[in-house]
Amino acid sequence: QGVRLIKHYREMDFMGFVEVIRNLSSILQNIKNTKNAIASERPDVLVLVDYPGFNLRIAPYAKKLGIKVVYYISPQIWAWKENRVHLIKKVVDKMLVILPFEAAFYQKHHFEVNFVGHPLLDAIAQYELANPSDWRTGNGLDDRPIVALLPGSRAQEIAVKLPIMLEVSKHFPQYQFVVAKAPSQPVSFYQQWLNGSGVRWVENQTYALLKNSVAACVTSGTATLETALFEVPQVVCYKGSAISYQIAKRLIKVKYISLVNLIMDAPVVTELIQSELNAPNLKRALNGILDEKGAQQMKSNYRELALRLGGVGASERASKIIVNDL
Repeated sequence: QGVRLIKHYREMDFMGFVEVIRNLSSILQNIKNTKNAIASERPDVLVLVDYPGFNLRIAPYAKKLGIKVVYYISPQIWAWKENRVHLIKKVVDKMLVILPFEAAFYQKHHFEVNFVGHPLLDAIAQYELANPSDWRTGNGLDDRPIVALLPGSRAQEIAVKLPIMLEVSKHFPQYQFVVAKAPSQPVSFYQQWLNGSGVRWVENQTYALLKNSVAACVTSGTATLETALFEVPQVVCYKGSAISYQIAKRLIKVKYISLVNLIMDAPVVTELIQSELNAPNLKRALNGILDEKGAQQMKSNYRELALRLGGVGASERASKIIVNDL
C-alpha cells in the first residue's frame, strides 16, 4: 500500500510481563529508532494504532515536536491502567475508537472521542465478496462438518493451547478439526503436535475456515470477534504463564476476557481461563455449542453484536476525520 517499513511489528510483538522484561533491550532500541525516524521525517500527522506500551512512549515525543497525534483504535485502558487516560488527554489530539462502550468511558474522563465503528466489519464484508466456492476440495477436506481451531499466533500461546484442543478432537470423530496456522510460525512448529492426529491445517485462510465451520475453539483476542461476525458458535480459550496470569488477575478490572462478552456485557460465549482450560471442560463446552439450540441462541446474540459495532466503513470514516483535521 505504499508503506515504507522502519520495523515490522512482528519483531516487537511481546506478550506478558515476563516476556516484556526478557526482551526489554530490544523494545528500548525500537523506541529509540522510531523516535529518530519521526524526528527526521517530520510527518504532518502521527497515527498510532493500539499497542500502548510502545505508542504511549512515542506520542509525547511527537507532541513536543509539534506533530499532530491521532490514536486510531484505543488502548484497552478501560480494562487496566485506567490512569493512562490522563497521559492520553495530554498527548493525543484526536482519539478514534472502535468499540461502542469506549466513547462512554472517555466521556467519563471528559475527553471527547469519535466512535467510527469496527474495521473488522469491512474486512469481513470484503472477504464475503471473494469467497471461493471450492475451498474444501482445494484444501483436501472431506464432507464432515468443520470445527475450527484458532490457537493464536505466538509460539508461547500455541504450545499451551493447541495440545488441549487436539486432545478434545479425538472425542468428535464425526467432525473434522482444522487449525488456522499462523504465517509467522513454520510448519515444523505445528508438526510436533499435528503429525498422526488426523487434524489438518490451513494458512492465510482463517476467514475461509470460519466461513465453512460449524463451531470453533478460539484464543482470546480479536479472533473472538471475527468468529462472532461469521456467526460461528465458539468457546474462548486463554492460558498464559502462571506469573503473568497472577499479575494480570490483580490488575485487570473487566468481567470478561473476550470482546464478544465485553461488548454485549453478558456471558454470550463460554470463557475457559487458565486452569479451567483443560480437555474435559473444553469437550463439555464444545458439546454445548454443537447442540442446535445452543448454537442458535449464540448466533442470535451475534446478530445483536454486529448491530452494536456500527456498520461497515470504519477505516474510511477514520481516514476522513484524519484528513479533514489536517
